[in-house]
Amino acid sequence: MAEELRGGVPTASAAATAPGSAAPGSALATPGCALAIGAHPDDIEFGCGGTLAKWAAAGCRIVHLVLTDGSKGSWDPEQDPAELVAARREEQRAASRALGGTGEVVFLSWPDGELEAGLRQRVQVCSWIRRVRPDVVLGHDPWRRYRLHPDHRNAGFLTTDGIVAARDPHFFPELALPAHRPDALLLWEADEADHVEDVTGYEEAKLAGILAHASQHRSTMAIEEGDTGAQLAAFRSRLLGRLAASGKQAGVAYGEAFKLIQPL
Repeated sequence: MAEELRGGVPTASAAATAPGSAAPGSALATPGCALAIGAHPDDIEFGCGGTLAKWAAAGCRIVHLVLTDGSKGSWDPEQDPAELVAARREEQRAASRALGGTGEVVFLSWPDGELEAGLRQRVQVCSWIRRVRPDVVLGHDPWRRYRLHPDHRNAGFLTTDGIVAARDPHFFPELALPAHRPDALLLWEADEADHVEDVTGYEEAKLAGILAHASQHRSTMAIEEGDTGAQLAAFRSRLLGRLAASGKQAGVAYGEAFKLIQPL
């Protein structure tokens, strides 16, 4: 997702729907609680920051679940990984607040670049779904074609597999947590999105959430240290272009596109 916003205009994969896919459906009712599951700090803001900001403004509790420690998210070979992890945790909490949340973030802290969609990780995701008891879960689409980053792919499978485990009481009884079945799952980065959330009026909150990840300005947003404003303006233009492309599919100014799975 972030790679598509480093330069140029939104790519074809940034469009809301692929040729031949279903027309985007109407927006979901504001949930009481939403749980967003991302591979790294900043993935959630790129994937669904506008939607979370809209829901938070309407009273929804938003919770971030970040699966890795983000320790490899730097182009500087001299960067101390421990310092980067600490910085990215604070950035993620700040991003939550920028979206209108309370900074409620859970970090599973698996090593960046080494996330597996294994049983241990599935138990953890299941446990947090049961604890948070969200109405809507949001996450990476694990079936996106030509995805390079294994963490994104595995985070998507952990989201879908964690939902299945969380909803059925005979999975992981050792957790001693009651089963929970969310109402809907929204997957971002989908090749064939069929749902658009109108985020018009929340595009600046999404931008603020993304920019809160200052350690990623250079590598993810092509904003170099000492930028006089031109690179920031270019990034903002790319982001708005992506939101406009998605929104056009639903007849709104700005939108975020998803694959909607419901009922669960």
